[in-house]
Amino acid sequence: MSAHTYKLIELVGSSTIGTDDAIRNAIEKSSQTVRNIDWFEVTETRGHIVDGKVAHYQVTLKVGFRLDTGDA
Repeated sequence: MSAHTYKLIELVGSSTIGTDDAIRNAIEKSSQTVRNIDWFEVTETRGHIVDGKVAHYQVTLKVGFRLDTGDA
């Protein structure tokens, strides 16, 4: 395994379906503009309740992406 340097960003994904879907939404959307995403860590989970039922899920993630080495 090579020595890599990573940068962390924090994302919040949301979904009306569930927490897994909220995670996928955050990763898929961020991967449109951030290259080399390698891992994530869930740091917080919360939701919105309407009429006694879960209406929306939100998941906060730390996402690590590998910095380019400059080698093409």
